[in-house]
Amino acid sequence: MDVADIIAAWEAEALQVQDKLGAAGVTPPADLAGMSGMEVFNAMFAGELPQPPIGVTLDFTPIRIESGTAIFQGRPGPQHYNPLGSVHGGWFCTLLDSAVACAIHSTLPAGRAYTTLEIKVNMIRALSAATPLVRAEGNVIHAGRQTATAEGRIVGPDGKLYAHATTTCLIFDV
Repeated sequence: MDVADIIAAWEAEALQVQDKLGAAGVTPPADLAGMSGMEVFNAMFAGELPQPPIGVTLDFTPIRIESGTAIFQGRPGPQHYNPLGSVHGGWFCTLLDSAVACAIHSTLPAGRAYTTLEIKVNMIRALSAATPLVRAEGNVIHAGRQTATAEGRIVGPDGKLYAHATTTCLIFDV
């Protein structure tokens, strides 16, 4: 497939997901306490739970979440630019943090939660509105009782690497 075909496929997949996602909002933590990470994501993708507001704010969408893996798709644009005219590093970091943290969250049983302890992001090349779409994929490296680690990458439809990251999350009882 050429780049145009990949962009078309990515856009079609995002539209299918967006048709099922509910409005943006926050679910009270008490309502999530009895759900595993995958149950939370399955309910979100079915429109039974709201999608996180950060994705609407920064123009990215969860595409697929399976145990230990999460894929998000983003559309970098001028609204994400820094004063130098390229996408701000915070956009890279937020997209990657979503992918790697959700990959970890997907492995958690009911009654367990997480928070990011640290994230390390390497930006390899600049992003601008000239890059129509990117995908961030997060994959769990280790999921333990108290900590979990994951790695992630942002790639364009042409296969170019734009950034990569690692994270450590604290795992705790709800």
